[in-house]
Amino acid sequence: MHLDALFTDGRFTTLDADRPTAHTLGVIGGRIVGLDEQVAGCTADRVHDLRGAPVVPGFNDAHQHLSMRGRRLLQLDLHAGAVPTLDALYAAVRERAAGLGPDEWIFGAGYDQNKIGSHPTAEALDAAAGGRPVWLEHVSCHMGVASTAAFARAGFAGRYGVPDLDGGHVEREADGRAVGLLQETAQHLVTRAFRPTPADAIVAAIAAGNDQGVTEGITSLTEPGIAAAEHVGHGPADLHAFHRAVQEGALRIRTTVMPYMTVLHDLGAVGDGATWFGLDLGLRSGFGDDRLKIGATKIATDGSLIGRSAHMCCGYQDEPDNVGFLQFDAEWLRRTITEAHRCGWQIAAHAIGDAAVDVVLDAFEAAQAAHPRPDARHRIEHFAVASDRQVRRLVDNRVIPVPQGRFVSEIGDGMITALGPERAEQCYRMRSLLDAGAVLPGSSDAPVAHGAPLLGIHDMVNRRTAAGVPLAPAEAVTPAQALYAYTVGSAYAEHAEDRKGRLARGMLADFAVLSDDLLAVDRGRIDTLTVGATVIGGEVVHDAGALG
Repeated sequence: MHLDALFTDGRFTTLDADRPTAHTLGVIGGRIVGLDEQVAGCTADRVHDLRGAPVVPGFNDAHQHLSMRGRRLLQLDLHAGAVPTLDALYAAVRERAAGLGPDEWIFGAGYDQNKIGSHPTAEALDAAAGGRPVWLEHVSCHMGVASTAAFARAGFAGRYGVPDLDGGHVEREADGRAVGLLQETAQHLVTRAFRPTPADAIVAAIAAGNDQGVTEGITSLTEPGIAAAEHVGHGPADLHAFHRAVQEGALRIRTTVMPYMTVLHDLGAVGDGATWFGLDLGLRSGFGDDRLKIGATKIATDGSLIGRSAHMCCGYQDEPDNVGFLQFDAEWLRRTITEAHRCGWQIAAHAIGDAAVDVVLDAFEAAQAAHPRPDARHRIEHFAVASDRQVRRLVDNRVIPVPQGRFVSEIGDGMITALGPERAEQCYRMRSLLDAGAVLPGSSDAPVAHGAPLLGIHDMVNRRTAAGVPLAPAEAVTPAQALYAYTVGSAYAEHAEDRKGRLARGMLADFAVLSDDLLAVDRGRIDTLTVGATVIGGEVVHDAGALG
């Protein structure tokens, strides 16, 4: 038999119970046709010597904003590693402004007020940017700060007349003038001045995110929210930009996109007295192919834990009178989720606070009661703060939790401050979910946190914040469980476990070559491992010198 590609002398961890390890792997048409003796004596167009390197199934990030990650790579980096203080942030804005014309926008992202002391203000940005329009996005993506010129571009001269919005918050001075900070839905009051984003810019962002992701061993991901520029997404034609990126070779990572729920709509009668709710043409979850497909419909029910806008059952540790808020009315959520469920959609509801988790579970239960549907695999994105009762309820309803391991080190200290040490024990639970019988995917929420799966796996296993403080250490999982989450678990979350997540005959030939054995190294140094090569469909999309 003649193959498209043959990969030899590897130490494959297959995650296939019938053949847990292998040394040789053959590919035809992008799929695995055999391992070891099954391809003995075969010839191939391309033969790659793995030189004894460890190999694992390709990483699948179940919740990564690829296009947003790429966009941030092209903008001013405001993460604490780049700008450790508020003064350093203003200095970075000042430096960027020096190279721009007087009317050009300055875009930056990644700042965290928990690390630099406070949010920037419009007044200080005015001085730093020389009066230019500025939009700085918070690391969580749930808030941002605008300069006075940015407010003016949006129709609010002098920062006056900025309205209140349901599901959002505008920070104000005593006279009602906006200070600069806009939270949740209120962000659109300014972002509408520069969105929708042109297709060329979206494709460039997708390309930048893809190029970074393949160096990290990512072969599949789910983009959680497109097409709703006022919430999540760049504009109404986002899917066109992703399609273009695939056609132009800019997007190699297999991508599942989640249309934001607010773009779904009533299509009216479709015959026999039935009505339809969703996207035009009847498009819904599952449409597409192994390169680009439509997944769940996404809805953010609440906000951010470190931004103190997540909807909690009781007040934050450092803001006892604040319980956060829902971005949408609970009855609207129940009704809309039920309609989407009726029409065949998988649903992915962002719920960080424990009060929001109950609202979502109530809606899922109501949807199934009204329209029973087997194997719907609805999801709760983040499932950040949850009691034992809520864990059991999630599993009883066969809902998939999608927590983020990398949050532990990158924003864990801020989460402990928000929750207090006792409630933090119920933060980003993982071991409890597995013990209760849940299927656990692996995900990063990049660019909120770093997107590299090996870093996420490190935190899932070690559960230490940047300050070295254990965060819910009882929720730590084993390296094998974390690897399974980032492969098989994530495939299950997108209804793709029949073709992704394992290295076996008939599966997609997607894998990552590592610098050392993830399952054998000291757990404390998982984050030092590197990706030597990434293969998607039998094609090498990244090689740092690992292949011969």
